[in-house]
Amino acid sequence: MQAMQFEQSVVSILKRDKRFDPHAYFFLKDALDFTLKRIAESNGGQARHVSGPELLAGYRDYALEQFGPMASTLMEEWSIRKCQDVGDMVFHLIEEQVFGKQESDRKEDFSEVFDFQESLIAPFLPARPSPASEKAPRNARVVS
Repeated sequence: MQAMQFEQSVVSILKRDKRFDPHAYFFLKDALDFTLKRIAESNGGQARHVSGPELLAGYRDYALEQFGPMASTLMEEWSIRKCQDVGDMVFHLIEEQVFGKQESDRKEDFSEVFDFQESLIAPFLPARPSPASEKAPRNARVVS
């Protein structure tokens, strides 16, 4: 799809539903391309339809790759706070005939597949020490 047509579709969506920042739709298009490429690479170069959970994982991974520790902040700015928000945008683009849909695709496919915000924050948190590493070393002397 040409950039101008996509932009017009986003403008049309925003007339009906202003929940999400326009940049979120452009990012979703790029995240779909990222996901399709990843699937084709793991499928012997063959493209295939992307499921809701696969697109969500691709969206998350692409956000982490592109924005690093700022991914969660940016998604919050764009009003993307949960998996269902991505699904809502997908179905807006389907209504505009920008994205394709199979008969089996449903909005519910995007319902809380994982904790969206946590998935963007967790990779940047320091590793928690395991309970075993919190114990005193075996050679430690106890002074009394």
